[in-house]
Amino acid sequence: MTPLSGEDEVVELCRDLIRIDSTNAGDNAGPGERKAAEYVAAKLADVGLEPRVLESDTGRASVIARIEGADPERDALLLHGHLDVVPFNASDWTHHPLSGEIADGCVWGRGAVDMKDMDAMILAVVRQRLSAGRRPPRDVVLAFTADEEAGGHYGAQWLVNERPDLFEGCTEAIGEVGGFSVTIGDKGRLYLIEAAEKGIAWMRLTAKGRAGHGSMLNNENAVTELAEAVARLGRYQWPVRLTPTVQAFFEEVFEVEVKAEDAEAAVAQLGPLARMIGATLQNTVNPTMLQAGYKANVIPQEATAHVDGRFLPGYEDEFFQTVDELLGPNVTREFVYHDVAVETAFKGPLVKAMADALHEEDPGSRAVPYTLSGGTDLKAFSRLGIRGYGFAPLQLPSDLDFSGMFHGVDERVPVDSLRFGVRVLDRFLDYC
Repeated sequence: MTPLSGEDEVVELCRDLIRIDSTNAGDNAGPGERKAAEYVAAKLADVGLEPRVLESDTGRASVIARIEGADPERDALLLHGHLDVVPFNASDWTHHPLSGEIADGCVWGRGAVDMKDMDAMILAVVRQRLSAGRRPPRDVVLAFTADEEAGGHYGAQWLVNERPDLFEGCTEAIGEVGGFSVTIGDKGRLYLIEAAEKGIAWMRLTAKGRAGHGSMLNNENAVTELAEAVARLGRYQWPVRLTPTVQAFFEEVFEVEVKAEDAEAAVAQLGPLARMIGATLQNTVNPTMLQAGYKANVIPQEATAHVDGRFLPGYEDEFFQTVDELLGPNVTREFVYHDVAVETAFKGPLVKAMADALHEEDPGSRAVPYTLSGGTDLKAFSRLGIRGYGFAPLQLPSDLDFSGMFHGVDERVPVDSLRFGVRVLDRFLDYC
């Protein structure tokens, strides 16, 4: 087999994946990931692997493959990416989100950064290495999953529950969201590697009262009770809590210890990055949905609301205690979705492999840990005892609002960034 060039392939792989509609609105009614899974499986089979396409439900397909390393006695490494993307309104976009258009030096489309770019980089690196007979130092398990954008019930969660054997020996992992560059003042180029994720608590709140005529006095109004509870939650000022990863981020960026009382002022110096980092200083609860009643002159017996809660690693108990105090005795809560927070120490051979691979492609740069305010499939894989990081390496223009691309309009990734990522991942696999 003629050795393939990952840098030459990665752009077209990314474009091909973007053109496959794998939209996931969270209702299990979309096209599913099957077509994307079959595309990935074919690309892996083409270089001698034996990928498995597994469906958890009709069309909800994930792909798993294992590369035998030079030393199979070592613990295995998991490389994971998801195949689904969030919905879009095409009329809002400069280029159609399923076009994979190349314009202004970027590949445009839904999934360009979340995360068909990383899927393409993994495919490109694996195809390049195996076509040249270059195996990694240890076993590598590849997982391209369904349903990450809706919690992974049909993807990573299902795989962990039903097929944990496929991840036998895996102790470490890399996936989204990290390894991307930022430029902060005169600090030079920094690459943020995700070492922690906030936990998730999407909750349905319910208040019950006494139904009645809208013209009558009613001191048991469910709408009033719920509205007051939602307002208390939404306006609550959560205390700043500096977790180990956040502290490490501040120390790397500012080269001094930042105290809790100074953290918000420090974040204000981060420019566009402030939105992402600011959300990792504290627990949060944001009201997102309200529903009650069916007629203007009828007081309903019940009112409901949904809130999106995120809690810091180590602060889950404090989070729920505070939520319950703010809700009061007359509003109940139940989970729509609940998942753990994770945090991994930013040290050890895997961290060194990531930092070295970045530094060799971008001398003078530094790898910096950070906490993700959202969540990834790592939550599911952590249940198997796998410690993981977000590492999808991209060298980015300093004026690109990268964090705004996630789930945003005009999502795009620079062509040069994809090629950079292939070079870094290839080095990383040599060092891992």
